[in-house]
Amino acid sequence: MHVYLRDIAYYLPEKALFNKEISTNFLEWSEEKIFSKLGINERRIAGENEYASDLAIKAAEKLFEQGACSKTDIDFLLYCTQSPDYLLPTTACVLQDKLGLRTNIGALDFNLGCSGYVYGLSLAKGLIASGMAKNVLFITAETYSKFIHPQDKSNLAIFGDAASASIISAQRGLWEISEFIFGTDGRGAENLMVKNGGVRHPEYSGQNEFTDEGQWKKNDNNLYMDGAAIFQFTTSSVPGLIKETVALNNITLQDADWFVFHQANKFMLDFIRKKIGIPPEKFFTHMENCGNTVSSSIPIALREGLLSGQIKAGQKIILAGFGVGYSWAGTLLK
Repeated sequence: MHVYLRDIAYYLPEKALFNKEISTNFLEWSEEKIFSKLGINERRIAGENEYASDLAIKAAEKLFEQGACSKTDIDFLLYCTQSPDYLLPTTACVLQDKLGLRTNIGALDFNLGCSGYVYGLSLAKGLIASGMAKNVLFITAETYSKFIHPQDKSNLAIFGDAASASIISAQRGLWEISEFIFGTDGRGAENLMVKNGGVRHPEYSGQNEFTDEGQWKKNDNNLYMDGAAIFQFTTSSVPGLIKETVALNNITLQDADWFVFHQANKFMLDFIRKKIGIPPEKFFTHMENCGNTVSSSIPIALREGLLSGQIKAGQKIILAGFGVGYSWAGTLLK
């Protein structure tokens, strides 16, 4: 059965964190240095009383305003987040009510980070191909900023908050969703983690740890990322992911019109692109004014590509998501 990605919308919070503010607090890191390394000028930050579900609602409402699908057409809601409102209930149930969707639909959360959009497309495709749904509303939303320690200059500069909403349907749309490649390696779980706050480590009793040079290193209450380990994982796993995704979908690298990867940061993406041999004119990036938005980064890039006229409906687009877990996935939109 043919399954399509029909439409995409996204929402960014109003508050912005600019490089100038970061460089003011960390004098060794100039505005120019941040941008040259990360390709980011600003990232959007959720307000003190603004949460991932609030961003999710705004993204979904924008999607319905675009007119590709009405609320009454939705028969399943998928919500990808690592910033849930509660340990329970599932936030997707809360979203169903706040969005005014029918009560005779399915709704569930799944917890994935930077690979979450590609995984979500696969789950939505499975629901439709099996006949369990006709139109799936797939939402991604994160507020990583709430996990980041104010002395963590690296993660402050990288991550931004955002939400996206997509319609996946049996009805023809922008692109047909093709076959998927998945990967998981939990040995790297501790290299990108918020350790405290779950059932295993419920107490928020983290202590600041510092390097021998006196710089802040980590606190188990906050987001921790071993940048070197994440870079090693990404640069070793993503080239194979692309090779397998291309082969599974019976195309070549040259056949693809665009490659849209998780928007991690400029340095990492440039390294991967060159290693795989992707021409820069086929490699779409969009992170300068929003930062790394985790599971929302791919749909934001796709939407911006459509709005700019560079990416067009029906083109062949290789998607690749990779990161926290470790988790990775690839597919072809055509």
